[in-house]
Amino acid sequence: MTVRHSTAPRRLLLHTGLVLGGLLMLFPFVWMVLTSFKGVSQMINEPLSWLPSPWRARNYPDVLNEVPIGRAYWNSMYIAAITVAATLLTGAMAAYAFARIPFRGSGPLFGLFLATQMVPAQVTIVPLYIMLAKLQLIDSHLALILPAVANPFAVFLLRQFIRAVPVELEEAARIDGAGRWTIFWRIVLPNIRPGLWTLGIIVFLASWNSYFFPLVFLNTPELFTVPLLLDSFNSQRGGIDYGLTAALSAMTVVPMLIAFLIGQRKILNSMASSGLGGR
Repeated sequence: MTVRHSTAPRRLLLHTGLVLGGLLMLFPFVWMVLTSFKGVSQMINEPLSWLPSPWRARNYPDVLNEVPIGRAYWNSMYIAAITVAATLLTGAMAAYAFARIPFRGSGPLFGLFLATQMVPAQVTIVPLYIMLAKLQLIDSHLALILPAVANPFAVFLLRQFIRAVPVELEEAARIDGAGRWTIFWRIVLPNIRPGLWTLGIIVFLASWNSYFFPLVFLNTPELFTVPLLLDSFNSQRGGIDYGLTAALSAMTVVPMLIAFLIGQRKILNSMASSGLGGR
């Protein structure tokens, strides 16, 4: 009983801190949604009010009429889909090689591979731009897809899951005459499905939110992704209409919010089971 009474205040403090932290994180999103229903005059009133008065739902159709958000949605969506599929395939293959195929220098090579995560993208952007320019891929969506596929975090995460798959399953399949490809496709991939789900959601969110690479590699407005369209919206107007900007931002957040709500449990469970949860 003494132990229960001593832990109760700690749990109360912990949950109180988590609730306050959650509300703090939720504040910008709520403010953005409320702002999307305000007019310009309500932005300069003092004191600044939380709730729109009156509510101006016209911001959303105005944005749809001003910017080609449908095309930007399609660009971001199919770029993210291709990037996810390619990253899952190449990441799983590389992770399987590091986890199950012994070869000389695999440890140092894997460490060197992971060390590339510490190099900021801004450092490699110049040689990457020159390389893509020589391949004539500048101002194309391939310039966004190809660099994103080489993902060291994907290899690291999936390697953790593959190492958790019992070796006996592969040995039994090998006795039955299965080769490396058969083992990889029929034994390994089905058993690391939670890791594939987790990685897919993370890569999708990263691709959808990407702003730096589209800003550097894309020039044609018809090729713009959602973040780049949001940036060009205010520059084309010559000023910031916070109501319209908030409405456009709210519409761009919807796919990310849906992806996170669908996959949050898979992400948490997968991180814990793969050893990334700090246990």
